[in-house]
Amino acid sequence: MANDKFSAVGTNIAEKATMIWNVADMLRGPFKPHEYGLVILPMTVVKRFHDCLLPTWQAVQDTYAKVKHLAVIDGFLTRASGYQFYNTSRYTFDRLLSDPENIEANFRDYLAGFSSNVQDVLSKFDFDTVIRRMVESNTLYLVIKEFNGPKGYLGPDRISAVDCGYIFEDLVRRFSESFGEEAGAHFTSRDIIYLMTDLLLSDADLTHAGNVTVYDMTMGTSQMLSCMEERIHELNADMTVSCFGQEFNPSTFAIAKADMMIRGGDPNNMRFGDTLSDDQFPGYTFQYCISNPPFGIDWKREQKAVEAEAAKGELGRFSPGLPKISDGQQLFVLNGLAKLAPNGKMAIIQNGSPLFSGDAGSGPSEIRRYILENDWLDAIVQLSTDQFMNTGISTYIWVLCKDKPAHRVGKVQLIDASHCYEPRRKSIGTKRNDITDLCRRLIVQAYGAFEDGAIYGEKDKVYCQSKIFDTRAFGYTKITVERPLLGEDGKPVLKKGKPVADSKLRDTENVPLSEDVEAYFAREVLPYAPDAWIDHKKDTVGYEIPMTRYFYEYRAPEPVEAIMARITALEQEISDSLRALFHKEG
Repeated sequence: MANDKFSAVGTNIAEKATMIWNVADMLRGPFKPHEYGLVILPMTVVKRFHDCLLPTWQAVQDTYAKVKHLAVIDGFLTRASGYQFYNTSRYTFDRLLSDPENIEANFRDYLAGFSSNVQDVLSKFDFDTVIRRMVESNTLYLVIKEFNGPKGYLGPDRISAVDCGYIFEDLVRRFSESFGEEAGAHFTSRDIIYLMTDLLLSDADLTHAGNVTVYDMTMGTSQMLSCMEERIHELNADMTVSCFGQEFNPSTFAIAKADMMIRGGDPNNMRFGDTLSDDQFPGYTFQYCISNPPFGIDWKREQKAVEAEAAKGELGRFSPGLPKISDGQQLFVLNGLAKLAPNGKMAIIQNGSPLFSGDAGSGPSEIRRYILENDWLDAIVQLSTDQFMNTGISTYIWVLCKDKPAHRVGKVQLIDASHCYEPRRKSIGTKRNDITDLCRRLIVQAYGAFEDGAIYGEKDKVYCQSKIFDTRAFGYTKITVERPLLGEDGKPVLKKGKPVADSKLRDTENVPLSEDVEAYFAREVLPYAPDAWIDHKKDTVGYEIPMTRYFYEYRAPEPVEAIMARITALEQEISDSLRALFHKEG
């Protein structure tokens, strides 16, 4: 059985999003298919604002008539509207449609009546240009009429804030697909998000009312933040949740800010800009961080700013080291760690590269070393392949904690959940697998139990496996093994009484930190090269997490007899089919 909430998204909400997206029927011709979202996304946001404000429209009109001559009027109007935004225009969608001859002027008047925070949202859509194109193609009236029909209704009495978030997500996905973008850059399915939230909150003490801060450095449409807020309130309805997010894509940022305003949060906490080169939250720390940053994407555009930040040393976010220029995902991990409060906890999605890429002393290895030697890596969960709609590769949830519980100090838990999924009946892009409610419970149970070698679920069906390691188990000393350069007489060439190293015979060995280097050298090298020695000046400490190796299980190959039997059966099937075909044709 698939995740209940996700199943609902796959039916009712997806149907609603499809109905809205079908507005594109009247855009064919004036707009190309990849441009439909330029109309549909901002119109959906505007209509959501409209339908939220409609019940208090008259109250806002009356209040505005009384206070419009005052210097500061926002407080009066937000109280009248019931939201952190308002619209003072005398128009509604019904009134706009009653005067088709003046639809452009009246619609622009309607948009101009919104409060400044909504104006910021609309500016990110570059909506003015879109309106002009709709006017030129005589589609503005038709689009407004379509959105004003029953299928375009987005009032909170029928569409909750959470469900509206689902609709936004679905529309962004459709737009990204039609535009040829990597849709997954803006979209993380709810089954994965709920797993991340439950891992973050599984050991949280939320019994007392208070304030919790949550940060998403690559927030997309802010659905990770809304899911965290939802989960926290399920645990304690009296808890105040303050959400903070940053996003670089203008359209998804606009949706995130609109969503936050509608949900009653502080829209000023939704900030626009590139997280790596234009940090919008300097000096801030947060209790929770939850993110799915882009991976496999270079950071050439941000290189100058990132290197300047790294040069600040401990005063900057990137002091431990820099990853290879072709993949910036570890920079987001460092940014998240810099933003975590002393008791903070982070869940962040990565691909396999940050586990092992880079040799000892390289940027990626130094970043792993920084995390592990500070004992901030709590757990890594390996998900199955085909979990994301834009990539079929294996992905991992890293759980990092600034203040581990006593029994987890000095330890790292690895959870192989690559067998913990249910195939979807219908794929979404490359997403063919779901993390169901059962899967999520098994993974969270494994995380909470913190047992080495334990299996949760049914082996060879749906299950996950947990292993516990000392933090130092992932570290090694890279030693340089030298051999002497031999002269023509077959004897070592000496310089100042010491043998000269032959660079052609130079080799390296990785010695686990848990082992004595000299003992390892005596056991593993000297028996095969008695004249070898270690150049300790070149010793380098490195870290890697070869997760696949830790969970590898040998499976005996299929017997030759069984393979031959299958081939023989296939040959016979083909032969019978050909015989039947030619016999039929006479």
